[in-house]
Amino acid sequence: MLVLAFALSACAIGTSEDENDRFPTSSAYPPGTMERITFTAGVPEHWQISALQTPVRADATWKIVIITGTPSWSEYWAPTIAALPQTREMIVADRPGFRTSEPHDAVRDLAKQADALAPMLQHRQGERVLLVGQSFGAPVATLMAQRYPDQVDAVVLVSAFFGDRGPTARRLIGAGSIFHGMLPRDLKNSISEITAQRRQLPAVWTALRGLEQPIVFVHGDADTFVPLEAEQRIAAEYGHTLITVPDGDHFLNACCVPALVGAFEQAISEAEGRRAARPPATQPTDPDPAGGPTLR
Repeated sequence: MLVLAFALSACAIGTSEDENDRFPTSSAYPPGTMERITFTAGVPEHWQISALQTPVRADATWKIVIITGTPSWSEYWAPTIAALPQTREMIVADRPGFRTSEPHDAVRDLAKQADALAPMLQHRQGERVLLVGQSFGAPVATLMAQRYPDQVDAVVLVSAFFGDRGPTARRLIGAGSIFHGMLPRDLKNSISEITAQRRQLPAVWTALRGLEQPIVFVHGDADTFVPLEAEQRIAAEYGHTLITVPDGDHFLNACCVPALVGAFEQAISEAEGRRAARPPATQPTDPDPAGGPTLR
């Protein structure tokens, strides 16, 4: 019974993409709103990664790339995808080790996850990229922005988990560690990558300190997984914007979609403001004259 309670509480939703009443999934929206794709991971193992994305939008000026928390289930971003304006595209993957993405076991190396998901940063000529890291995905996104700086124009860190555990996280991670061998694959991999995170955080702090892109933190003041105080401390120490969402819990992509989309737009506005302030000679250009996907 304890294992079942952990499985249900850890995600606050249910144990599968269709067994919840809180997160509408892609099937709840009209055809053409979003689509399921598969891409090859950017690592030598060439894992196949499953992702949910908007269809191509010719008028999109920004592509929003989501690095999810743990367990990594892209379907729970369907409400956010559906709420986007037509000038925005979005892609969100099931990270390596989750749902139908390969491999079967957990990928505990944050930098390897960043490289594996880097193909999501590909974009069309004239389009810019907003990279979003949610919860456990925040340190992965931080490393991605460091490793691929020419492909990331702005960063949003949502309910970011950099090791500080609130009471709910402490309880669930503790229970999951005790019953690790009895958990389903996704929850088992979740516990495995969480327990490996702490030793990798020094490299993440170094990466965060060196990022030159605009960074916006957004956090709910009712989050019991990661305390708001931790986010306030990190944002203040590194000199970045923090948006606090009243009554928002850890899952802002479910409870507070308008506030979350607003945080995306604030980061985009900050990036566009920087671009407009540059002298014309320093404006970056996209070298691909054909207009196809390019890595800038």
